[in-house]
Amino acid sequence: MNFRQFAFKNVFRNKRLYAGYFFSCAFSVMIFFVYSMLVFHPELNFSNQGNWGKGAQTGMDVSQYIIYFFTFFFILYSMSVFLKSRKKEFGICIMQGMSDFQLRRLVFLENVIIGLAATVSGIGIGLLLSKGMLMLGTSVLSLEKPLSFYLPITAAGFTFVAFVLLFVFISLFTAMILRSSSLIDLLKGTAKPKPEPKASTALAILAAVLIAVGYLIAFLVKGILVIFALLPVAVIVGVGTYFLFTQLSVYIIHKLKNKPKLYRSRTNLITLSDLAYRMKDNARMFFLVAIISTVSFCAIGTLVGMNSLFTTLISESSPALKYESYAGNKQQDQHTALIEERLTEANIAYERLVIQKKTASDAVTNKSYRILSLSDYNRLMNKNVSLGDEEVLLFYPDDMGFGGKQAQGEEKQITLQEGHPITVTENTVLPTPLQQIEASGIAIVSDAMFLSLPESSEDSTSFVYDVKDWQQTLGVSKLLIEEITEHGEHFHLTSRAYALNDINQGFGQILLTGLFIGAVFFVAAGSFLYFRLYADLDQDRVQYRSITKLGLTDGELSRIVSTQIGLLFLVPIVVAVIHGAVALNTLQNTFNVNLVKESALVLGSFTVIQLVYFLFIRANYVRKLKDVM
Repeated sequence: MNFRQFAFKNVFRNKRLYAGYFFSCAFSVMIFFVYSMLVFHPELNFSNQGNWGKGAQTGMDVSQYIIYFFTFFFILYSMSVFLKSRKKEFGICIMQGMSDFQLRRLVFLENVIIGLAATVSGIGIGLLLSKGMLMLGTSVLSLEKPLSFYLPITAAGFTFVAFVLLFVFISLFTAMILRSSSLIDLLKGTAKPKPEPKASTALAILAAVLIAVGYLIAFLVKGILVIFALLPVAVIVGVGTYFLFTQLSVYIIHKLKNKPKLYRSRTNLITLSDLAYRMKDNARMFFLVAIISTVSFCAIGTLVGMNSLFTTLISESSPALKYESYAGNKQQDQHTALIEERLTEANIAYERLVIQKKTASDAVTNKSYRILSLSDYNRLMNKNVSLGDEEVLLFYPDDMGFGGKQAQGEEKQITLQEGHPITVTENTVLPTPLQQIEASGIAIVSDAMFLSLPESSEDSTSFVYDVKDWQQTLGVSKLLIEEITEHGEHFHLTSRAYALNDINQGFGQILLTGLFIGAVFFVAAGSFLYFRLYADLDQDRVQYRSITKLGLTDGELSRIVSTQIGLLFLVPIVVAVIHGAVALNTLQNTFNVNLVKESALVLGSFTVIQLVYFLFIRANYVRKLKDVM
């Protein structure tokens, strides 16, 4: 048997040890391949669709390299953890006469073998799931027609070359920097530290205080202050999270051990005694998993929330179809007739509303207002408000707490005509019906006052077409924009369905990228936990075999292991979910929108996935322990 055969057989003889590393790598390859398959899809070439299309195409290309960048560091970290779990094996090889060069060569060959297998497997799994992923891409990108299936030769070739180079580079890099510790240290492997873990009371209290302060700031700040508070809060909560795992968790365990009734109850003595070591040994890994998972939750939750926010804003602020005709528009009658003709041809029922608007400036402050008559206001709002010639209603756009108010809500009177100040009887945020007519500040005056105001070049007429089933206007809107064009010198055509379709496709591309990057992060978090758990398997077997001889039952063994694995898997995720919920609540308060549904969907999905992963790993781990009892 030559050296290459030894390396090859070594991989297959240690399937359990290599399995977690292999599947993590294969999953990363699959994510990259599926994303590449969408990037290279012939129907997703946005580069010929104007500036937006070029930006979207560039975004997808750049995101592909971002995913590759994160995957590189994830695999590099996974390999370092994987090698640490093999210290005893390396010690035996050195004891049998293997040189440092041969050890590095062995590590290089093994990792290349695993890398090639993971690359081929990842691409193969991606091909099997390709139809479902194309359907997901269609849904996320809000495409009108489903993405057709195609043979992704370019994506497969690109992925294969990219990951073969990645694995060869990482294998070579790892082999070069591999340090052979002393033989006795290698043979000890990953033995638990002998001294009992200690915790600082001051640092334990500091952990709780830092997290509480970070949460308090996150709940209190609103509007533009969120941008300035973002970095300080992230640092405060990050430091608090680190001390939570390194100090506070050990401190709490010591306090529980000091309660004799609890400590000596059932199997708590074994559970709590071992738990302090596990928490201390795994503190940095817990911190890393919690932070990575929090980033995933926040990134995907924010993207889903912002998509919902923009969709809501557009739905509320734009009518089903509106043709804005400015002063001097000679095509007004021709265009409005064409709009109504196309709606009729498509069998779309509509109601037309014509709103006259004038523009006037305050003679004192020089602030400009869009003026509507009281009659039009009552028609829009379905009200019957009375207004004197010396009275005015003012409405201003909601700044959502981001400043830029220009005396909004403060005007007591305005002067639209020289020497004739009029009293402001209402000054509030634009209601939804008025937002659909005009996005800037609006002044409502009596009909007589409206007629007395002079005409200007900025006056306009809004032709609003109210359609109950407005989603069906997308095809008509696209046709009209081709025939009329969206913007003209004296007119502007807007469509709610067209605007939402535009936003959904642009935001869908960002959301799709976020989902894939989040998936890479989440798989990284799960892999770290898996490696850490199986690194202790041999020691756990020795420990539990000894305790079983003292009378430990199978049920008690399962309960102890379930508790310990549950804490290992769920504590970082629970911390991440709480961090993510606070961050998404801040986003919700900032924009004054309800994102409970979106937040619950994102956080709930990740939690369910982690629970399923925990149950699967727990069942296998307990079975492996019982096999040697």
